[in-house]
Amino acid sequence: MQTDFTLAQLADPHIAASNDILRKCVHCGFCTATCPTYVLLGDELDSPRGRIYLIKEMLQSGGPATPQVVKHVDRCLSCLSCMTTCPSGVHYMHLVDHGRKHIEDTYRRPLGERLLRLLLIHLLPYPGRFRPAMALGSLARPLAWLMPGRLKGFLRMAQAPARASTMDRPQVFPAEGKRRMRVALMTGCVQQVIEPGINEATVRLLTRHGCEVVVARGAGCCGSLVHHMGREKDALRAARANVGAWTAELEGDGLDALVINASGCGTTVKDYGFMLRTDPAWAEKAARIAGLAKDVTEVMGELGLMPPVRETRQRVAYHSACSMQHGQGIRDLPKVLLAAAGFAVSDVPEGHLCCGSAGTYNLMQPDLADRLRDRKLVNIAKTAPEIVATGNIGCMVQLAAGAGAPVRHTVELLDWATGGPDPLAPR
Repeated sequence: MQTDFTLAQLADPHIAASNDILRKCVHCGFCTATCPTYVLLGDELDSPRGRIYLIKEMLQSGGPATPQVVKHVDRCLSCLSCMTTCPSGVHYMHLVDHGRKHIEDTYRRPLGERLLRLLLIHLLPYPGRFRPAMALGSLARPLAWLMPGRLKGFLRMAQAPARASTMDRPQVFPAEGKRRMRVALMTGCVQQVIEPGINEATVRLLTRHGCEVVVARGAGCCGSLVHHMGREKDALRAARANVGAWTAELEGDGLDALVINASGCGTTVKDYGFMLRTDPAWAEKAARIAGLAKDVTEVMGELGLMPPVRETRQRVAYHSACSMQHGQGIRDLPKVLLAAAGFAVSDVPEGHLCCGSAGTYNLMQPDLADRLRDRKLVNIAKTAPEIVATGNIGCMVQLAAGAGAPVRHTVELLDWATGGPDPLAPR
């Protein structure tokens, strides 16, 4: 793709990076076949190729984003299926993130939109705020129909928060038997409030397999929720806090890996090196941390799963989160581990298409998110599962109500198979 940025524009490292990405695009259109919004809407501007053109023109002009650009960029899920399909290696994730930053910096949204975004920005990344908000929201659910706009969806998704887990506090969990690894665990933000059992299962599984597990003081939200809203300063603040916390552990007693059990977070943390590349004080540290980051299934693949203590042969439909398969390129390993743990694993048809969760997408674009969820649930039902497994909390919340089977995190099933508690027991 030809670009026409000025030399002055190219002096900006963000523009220079986007220019390199744009020039790799050859207009082939392979991305349109796997883009969820194009599959639903059939509009070229709601395909990656169309959005690339819109972002290019917006960045080249240097002026404020137009309502048309905002509309179609906002509809992008950042599922990154287009990156898996692209034969030219176009790094769409970095381009659309830059486009969103430009929109945030130059476009004034309607009041209701601004208020909803501020609500999400100031609640979701902070468990101490999100927990009471969820409690209040669950009480107000019967009144959801009275709420304006997309607040209806927010209340409909609200549920009484689970009990706070002591495992999410800064501490060290010793390995069982001989120590094979020392790892830090990212405990996240939303996940601790909605499903604290995921972190608990992760700690049990890792320590059972010889890992010393550290929950580092000062680590928190990965920053992806605000990053995908174009709030670069907020995202980088979160990234620096995490890099600082994990670097202290790395330079103290050392770390063999940084374990992440929410694939959306994993995609972002693995990108910290790029996100902080222009910050002399943090670039090298961020690159080191990004290189240590691994999904929990990657670590278990290295350790090797111990023989299961139970083999139920229950039918598991594995839903591969977009951030897992497209963002991190992890496709087969979770299924291999589940099969080794004794489950009969099935792929979900149209597995490359997003379920509609996509961070806050199901709150910001509820109509499209609902259509994608319903399509995913139909495909899940075709496998007649007894359990649905996935590696991302957002997908779990999105699918739970209509899956027709319990939706559990992959790590909960691996923990169960190797001696942990039954994740299907009443909660």
